[in-house]
Amino acid sequence: MRLKDKVALITGASSGIGRETALLFAREGAKIVVVDVNDKGGLETVQMLKDKNQDAAYVHADVSKANDCAEMVAFAENTFGKLNILFNNAGIMHGDDGDAISTEENIWDLTMNINAKGVFLGCKYGISALRRAGGGSIINTASFVALLGAATPQIAYTASKGAVLSMTRELAVIHARENIRVNALCPGPLRTDLLMNFLDTEAKKQRRLVHVPMGRFGEAKEIAAAALYLASDESSYVTGTEFTVDGGITAAYVTPE
Repeated sequence: MRLKDKVALITGASSGIGRETALLFAREGAKIVVVDVNDKGGLETVQMLKDKNQDAAYVHADVSKANDCAEMVAFAENTFGKLNILFNNAGIMHGDDGDAISTEENIWDLTMNINAKGVFLGCKYGISALRRAGGGSIINTASFVALLGAATPQIAYTASKGAVLSMTRELAVIHARENIRVNALCPGPLRTDLLMNFLDTEAKKQRRLVHVPMGRFGEAKEIAAAALYLASDESSYVTGTEFTVDGGITAAYVTPE
């Protein structure tokens, strides 16, 4: 098993990428700390793991709050004795996030607090735990929109994911000689509730989908598989990367014929 004897903390693990990653990491031998503000979904994820006799525990945490992030890391160490993998995955895509003119300041602040500040706070408290474990892997969920402009305006989301990329690069350089690797996952458009609720009309879905060379939305399981590689020792020489799993959208921003 690729993550045998590892402990992984996954934020936003009540659904989507986070849940699929928790399920996959557990199958590969990891003990899982499920983190979310959605207690019902988070506890469901834990139960799914326990039903398969896999080690998992849930902790409620709002990643935009320093105390919650400190407590989730402490919970991981107190429950399983250490922390080896930190997956800063929690994020939002608000329905009122549009262009710079239409987006209200409170939507900007909310998005940045969860998507960017949440990654910062996860690393602020998680890195010390990784040091105590002798090193480990940090994976931050960014997005393809951090690399190119989105066809459907979402200025706060796009800016927040750009911040995640910048933080990832700097953290990777700072901690490279501490056996701590830091990489950013850049998913393309996915068939998850997060995006489907944002692209809430068929016209919006097609406007996004038409630019994907593979011609389909990705699945959360496909992102989880990429996260597994970054979490495992197979990626031992990989740090500071923009790991794109995007159906080719950043390689060729195509238009319909």
